[in-house]
Amino acid sequence: MQSSSHVRRVILLLAFALGPIARADVVSGPLTMAVSTQKRILVVRIGATEVRRYSIAVGSKNHPTPMGRFSVRHIVWNPDWNPPDAPWARGKKPLPGGHPDNPMKVVKIFFSEPDYYIHGTDDRESIGEAASHGCIRMSESNAAELARYLQEHVGASRSDDWYAAVGDRGRPASVILPAAVPLAIGR
Repeated sequence: MQSSSHVRRVILLLAFALGPIARADVVSGPLTMAVSTQKRILVVRIGATEVRRYSIAVGSKNHPTPMGRFSVRHIVWNPDWNPPDAPWARGKKPLPGGHPDNPMKVVKIFFSEPDYYIHGTDDRESIGEAASHGCIRMSESNAAELARYLQEHVGASRSDDWYAAVGDRGRPASVILPAAVPLAIGR
């Protein structure tokens, strides 16, 4: 049986290899993201050109995903999970990055710190549903691909060795993007 750190490392290494890569000589303009809570999709655009599309889970009726315009500047790889001060989290214990029960999985991408972010999940059945406590959920590999894509396209690139080391260490690694990526969340 493979260790969870080995699985995280494989996800991190393969994340960017998945999906089409937008070439700078083909598309141009600002990098932006948009979420439709009704369609349950997240779209990444360069200028007017869609370069990525992901199926997501959004907040439930009792814990909706906030609507509006946000900026993504902070990404945490291998994040710890600290239960929020909310009734649904009473009695829950903090979990370190890499723990198999950590609901953040491999990465979280903040859009409204400290409470709301895009993160991976191993609950595949929740994708396409209104199932979270307000955050945006994606598959683990899609969340890792998106985070790496954002870093690569706003000047915070890291080497494959860096991603492998993050997966092996089992400790969080924080990345501050040098430029904000606009995120619009609507119906």
